[in-house]
Amino acid sequence: MCIFCKIINHEIPASVLYEDEDVCAILDISQVTDGHTLVMPKEHVENILDCPPVLLSKIMSVAQTLSKDILIKMNAKGINVLTNAKPAAGQSVMHFHVHILPRYDENDRLIIEFKENENKDISIAYQRLTKEL
Repeated sequence: MCIFCKIINHEIPASVLYEDEDVCAILDISQVTDGHTLVMPKEHVENILDCPPVLLSKIMSVAQTLSKDILIKMNAKGINVLTNAKPAAGQSVMHFHVHILPRYDENDRLIIEFKENENKDISIAYQRLTKEL
């Protein structure tokens, strides 16, 4: 059983911020930024790619509600909401979860950087993405 399933089943203690029949939200033990929260389905689903659309919608609705609450209560200046799917994207726990990361300033221990691709020709990607499977 995965660590998040153990938390959901109350076998491991956690700081639970929200819980209903489908979704659980806890403070991340790493606290990359103060108030760093994880929102996850109670059903074991590996990642966003495998999550049933109705459940995904509920998870994102809870993430939105909690983000608004966290922004105000933690006096944050912004919020990042993200998920990782598969190890190549940084997924380390194979149970779908959404990170809510309150942002305070440019020195708050989190760096998300987009670097422009030197090969700006998007035609190949466009052709592949619009081709019928």
